[in-house]
Amino acid sequence: MTQITSPHAHSALSTADVMRQVLLATIPGVFALTLYFGWGNLINILWASLTALACEAMVMKLRGRPVKYYLNDASALVTAVLLGIALPPFAPCWLVVFGSAFAILIVKQLYGGLGYNPFNPAMASYVILLISFPVYMSTWGTPSDLGTLPSFIDTFLWKLSSQTGAVSVIPDGYTMATPLDIVRQNMNGGGLSLSELATQTPQFGHWGGLGWEMVNAGFLFGGVYLMWRRIFTWHAPISMLISLAIMSLIFYDNGSSQSAGSPLFHLFSGATMFAAFFILTDPVSSAVSNRGRMIFGALIGVIIFIVRRWGNYPDAAAFAVLLLNFAAPFIDHYTQPRTYGHKGGDA
Repeated sequence: MTQITSPHAHSALSTADVMRQVLLATIPGVFALTLYFGWGNLINILWASLTALACEAMVMKLRGRPVKYYLNDASALVTAVLLGIALPPFAPCWLVVFGSAFAILIVKQLYGGLGYNPFNPAMASYVILLISFPVYMSTWGTPSDLGTLPSFIDTFLWKLSSQTGAVSVIPDGYTMATPLDIVRQNMNGGGLSLSELATQTPQFGHWGGLGWEMVNAGFLFGGVYLMWRRIFTWHAPISMLISLAIMSLIFYDNGSSQSAGSPLFHLFSGATMFAAFFILTDPVSSAVSNRGRMIFGALIGVIIFIVRRWGNYPDAAAFAVLLLNFAAPFIDHYTQPRTYGHKGGDA
């Protein structure tokens, strides 16, 4: 029985139009990040964008391709913005530059450019940085509700003055553990119930991490906007959120000291909504069919919870996405739509 080899979608939107819509949709989440955690992520985005555009232009020039044409599709800019959002606000500038260059030169262009990369460039770069520089990649900011945020100039100078192998120059009080990390540490011997932990630890909000609730709400709003504009379908992101909620509900056990948190806590802490609507939905490295996207998203949600509950990292979106990028061709092979007129077709 004949199978089609790729989706034949017809849309009035060009690649550049889609990328610009994605950039627009990140604004609520980036605004919340800046409001609650300071200027660091905006500075990340600035450095990452300049680096990504320079690397993209250099490669296109070396390949004899029209530089302006490829820069105008905004795909390099989207990769840079997503990486800048994902990195901690006090990550050194050199680390941001290295990560952005790695995402464009190695993960994207080494495989042939846009449409040929098997892995999400921003997440592959994030994982490389996390494994290589774990101290800098865990320097998360203190929410604005718990203290005064540093100015733009101070943040920029601190990030610029950090050196490879040196102790962070960020003063005490501007950084602290994230709620996901606190819950993970509590499961490893803290001995407090979740209600006691929330009472004694200021990093917790109403149902998720303090500040992280609004950051996730911002990316949820942007994701809903993209679905409304039909930039992507609901299958992957909603499947991920549902599977993550189900897994956290199964192992919630009424909030004991061994509980990893409630479904709401997992949905509105860490990078959950950002991953669901801005990372999983990458059309190049994800599954193709609607049924495949549902499997793709659901498995990512399961892996995120498994790593959060039993792994060594408090958040696991990047690892889960890369693992399923590996599996996407396998999923596609068994979930491809049949040609029109044959039975067993996918929606």
